[in-house]
Amino acid sequence: MPTGPTSADDLPQPSRFIVGIDLGTTNSAVGYVDTSREPWRVQTFRIPQLVDVGQVEALDSLPSFHYQPVADQATAAGLRLPWDRDPREYSVGVFAREQGSRAPARLIASAKSWLCHSGVDRTADLLPWQGAADVERLSPVAASARYLQHIRDAWNAQFSSDPLQEQDIVLTLPASFDEVARELTVQAAAAAGLPRIVLIEEPQAAFYAWLDAHHQDWEQRVEPGQKILVCDIGGGTTDFTLIRVRHGEGAKVQFHRVAVGDHLILGGDNQDLALAKHLEDQLGGNLQPHQWAVLVRICRRLKEEVLIDGCPAELTFNLPGSGAKLIGGGVRVQVERDQVRPLLLDGFFPFVELDDKPQKLQSGFREFGLPYAPDPAVTRYLAAFLTAHRHAGEIAAPDEAAPDSQARVDGLADASRSPPGARRRLEQGRAGGPDPARPDIVLFNGGVFNSPQIRQRLLEVLQSWFRADDPNWSPILLDNDRLDLAVAHGAACYGTVRRGRGVRIAAGLARSYYIGVESDPPSAVCLVPGNAEPGQAIDLIQPRFELLVHQPAEFPLYVSSTRLTDVPGELLPVDHEQMKPLPPIRTVLRTRGKKLAGMLAVHLHARLTEIGTLDLWCSEPGSDRRWRLQFDVRSATQTDKDARQTAGEAEGVIEEQAWQRCEQVIAATFGSAGRDTPHGLVKRMVAALDLDRHEWPMSLLRRIWETLLDHHTGRRKSAEHEARWLNLLGYALRPGYGLAVDDWRVSETWRIVQGKLVHSAAGVRSESWILWRRIAGGLSAGQQRAIADPLLAAARSLHRRTAAGKGSGDVGFTPQQSVEMWRLLAGLELLPVGDKTELGNMLVDLLSKKSMQPARPAMIWALGRIGARQGLYGPLNTVVPADAAERWLKKLMATREPGDVDAFSAMQIARRTGDRYRDLGDSIRREVVDWMQSISVSPHLVQLVREGGSLDRDEAGRAFGESLPKGLRIQ
Repeated sequence: MPTGPTSADDLPQPSRFIVGIDLGTTNSAVGYVDTSREPWRVQTFRIPQLVDVGQVEALDSLPSFHYQPVADQATAAGLRLPWDRDPREYSVGVFAREQGSRAPARLIASAKSWLCHSGVDRTADLLPWQGAADVERLSPVAASARYLQHIRDAWNAQFSSDPLQEQDIVLTLPASFDEVARELTVQAAAAAGLPRIVLIEEPQAAFYAWLDAHHQDWEQRVEPGQKILVCDIGGGTTDFTLIRVRHGEGAKVQFHRVAVGDHLILGGDNQDLALAKHLEDQLGGNLQPHQWAVLVRICRRLKEEVLIDGCPAELTFNLPGSGAKLIGGGVRVQVERDQVRPLLLDGFFPFVELDDKPQKLQSGFREFGLPYAPDPAVTRYLAAFLTAHRHAGEIAAPDEAAPDSQARVDGLADASRSPPGARRRLEQGRAGGPDPARPDIVLFNGGVFNSPQIRQRLLEVLQSWFRADDPNWSPILLDNDRLDLAVAHGAACYGTVRRGRGVRIAAGLARSYYIGVESDPPSAVCLVPGNAEPGQAIDLIQPRFELLVHQPAEFPLYVSSTRLTDVPGELLPVDHEQMKPLPPIRTVLRTRGKKLAGMLAVHLHARLTEIGTLDLWCSEPGSDRRWRLQFDVRSATQTDKDARQTAGEAEGVIEEQAWQRCEQVIAATFGSAGRDTPHGLVKRMVAALDLDRHEWPMSLLRRIWETLLDHHTGRRKSAEHEARWLNLLGYALRPGYGLAVDDWRVSETWRIVQGKLVHSAAGVRSESWILWRRIAGGLSAGQQRAIADPLLAAARSLHRRTAAGKGSGDVGFTPQQSVEMWRLLAGLELLPVGDKTELGNMLVDLLSKKSMQPARPAMIWALGRIGARQGLYGPLNTVVPADAAERWLKKLMATREPGDVDAFSAMQIARRTGDRYRDLGDSIRREVVDWMQSISVSPHLVQLVREGGSLDRDEAGRAFGESLPKGLRIQ
């Protein structure tokens, strides 16, 4: 039926409110604009929250802290909020912060820093990092969602006719957040019931807030040709941004954000830790973890007092006592202002030279498990940022100041990459002028700059860099009256700009993306340039890529915040100093009809969305077939990044004729027409390849895996065939990661093997356990859970019968046959900590039992793997508590005649990492060192306990349980 023209009444109407939300590391805030009232002005949404039991107040900000009370508190009516119908199980805001300072094991803090932590599974329930046993664990995404949900509920209670989920929402995040952190931020908002959001970078939001605060006269305060530095340092991150001021159409001024810095987990939290460490040393060192947590919370307030003008010469506080060093109810600590202030100023904002670079060695701060920036000196990072972007946004034209100059963002050029003529013009224009790295205007933002001491120090550092040509030079300082609200207000301002009111900051991507291609040396193609703008599409017609249909393909991905003018499609050598690896893009191109493997030519496409994330897809030339490409978020852990540094890919492949001989040997055993017995198969393969199996490269191993999978029905011939097939399959795929698309290989193995053993012989079962142990690093947590559950039930039954003399019935295997069960369970590093702790306790109980002596070496190996302070592939949140590991360690050291395996397992349990919450106490580690030296173990094992460090290749193989594939690096 024909339809008439759409009337204005039929079109979706814009929401009444525009809401800006600053989801901060330490505090969150909300600004909003009521568009039903003229003039449009930004207001602060005061957020109701618990400040004490039964006491609710509406405050300008919501502290980003999550506290779970003990059970009796959780049912108290005094913890309810006005919009609650049922008793609350948790609290966020002021009450959470204050209660959590007294009970840190029940507190989640710095969730935003965890949201961008690449060393853990950010979707896993791991917070609070060192929480009490009865505390509900949350993922960084879930914790962030709860802060947003509180804001949503508070808003909806006040504006019930205009619920928050129906308003235009602008959510802020650090400019340096990578794609994974951005995607997870969007997920957190969706989990909080806020599916409609737009993202804006916090430094930009801060500048929008300044524009709004000076809406009547800002054009008199800036002029074309100036460069603005936004220095944003909050509780968890440091962000640098450069904005160029240019002439726009007519006499209007335009702003262009031309550069952002790398992501740095460096901010007020680091200052708290530094001050706490200083005071801990004054107290004699080595506070208990719960004391340390309280001290860090105290130092947060102490820092704020010390860094304000008018601070008294001495301050005091009380630290709760515990142990022999702090006796009684606590200890009174005196702090001298003139000792602490230089620690915070000189340690984090020292005077450095403009050409200084940040140190790359890890700082030693590993508290809370967060990967803090290796150099605590903010000023060194600032110097590196300004020099790296010395020419960012310069126009390759002689007269930038001319009102009619047609500056376009995609025409910006880094002078180092400009054509020679353009570069000469730039150099001539600067002859005798100031250093182009010098900013003309500075805007400070973030809670750290509440301190006038820090603001003044950073200003003095900038002056020291750029006063050589002009002794009186000083940057123009812009100010935001409320640093705690500026980002939220600026986000709301940006929302009004999106509706056509106000001046927009033109902001390109400010980072270039590259996609890796096979070459020697490694090369990458520029996929998205740094000057791409929201809504802009990039069609990468050249070079053309070829992918296998119905087979997994993986593209390594890199990002650079310094190479902003590379051209899409340009082939470049991978520069590891300027190009940082990201989680890869993975895809399987599936087509309709028959599943036929073959090559398919594709073009790559990218689009920077309006909310600030990347859409990537590929298409087949000459057809309408398209496939969405996804960032592999699951691989965004430090372990997987390390695996991608393996030399496995670079080892090349063996000569094809040798491979064909090997392939024939496999087919002769497992093929339908094969007549060879499984016995001696590996020897026949070694002879065919003329290469010892320990020298087989990873590329060869994966081809062996593929051939074995092609002949998987051959395992049905006999139990011996199946046992050998399982054994070789695991050997060829170990450790389940380290080569492109290993995750797909593991999933295919799971699909064919799990729960589908053909023969019931004990040897077949044991070989299946060996297979899963070998590739456990590629299994998901759910898959490891599925493997572990029946084995844990059998282990509990064996423990009850052997250790406690209870229970009856056959557990299905003898102690000798339990060897591979223990080794498999120990290799499942993604199991919950509670299960691993229970398993370790069972092993300790069984070690001394006479009937278990045939399995004792395997059990000791398993105990060392379970109690290790640093896993081989598992994220940090899977490490068992130090107190449990210490109990097991004492049992090991009580062995009458310790062997080599006892010492190696003791090393894994006592190995120093530098993380207070994982490491055992100094005293027990000294005992281990003395014990190890008394039995003459390797000096390197002693060093790992005393000082820490990395396992060598042989040690890594022992921890893994057998030799590792050649070229693979693990922790």
